[in-house]
Amino acid sequence: MSLLDKEPVKRAKKALKDFDKLLSVIVLDDSARTAKDAALSLNCKVGAIVKSLLFRTEDSFILCLIAGDKRCSINKLKKITNKKNISMANPEEVKIQTGYTIGGVSPVGHIALVEILIDNSLKRFNDLYAAAGHPNCVFKIDFKKLQKITNGKVEELIE
Repeated sequence: MSLLDKEPVKRAKKALKDFDKLLSVIVLDDSARTAKDAALSLNCKVGAIVKSLLFRTEDSFILCLIAGDKRCSINKLKKITNKKNISMANPEEVKIQTGYTIGGVSPVGHIALVEILIDNSLKRFNDLYAAAGHPNCVFKIDFKKLQKITNGKVEELIE
């Protein structure tokens, strides 16, 4: 079975194609489970890798898209969202909310509606790479298209 035939990858691919027929899933020979692994596989800067991090609040979930070379600031997230209790979602919550497992969480094609925030430090790069439903699958996109396809709100989210 090809990685492109796996349901989570098909879901990400459909979301990409529905938005822009030119966007496609890239299957890597090596794992892109971490931003560093992905950057090595793609021969790009770690910061050009989009980390999709799911956070739990008292009443909802927020997906933060963060540059691979940066860390998300929970304090900034609390101020931006005006929520007091924010923590990383656990692997089960990530799977339930997004339909993806950690290491392959795509910013698109989620099974539940989730608010998306995009860190403005990603603007530094012409090309960004994000997971596409599996640790060995990514897609290439620019910042403006990433914002449009996710309907994400751009904020300063990093420490």
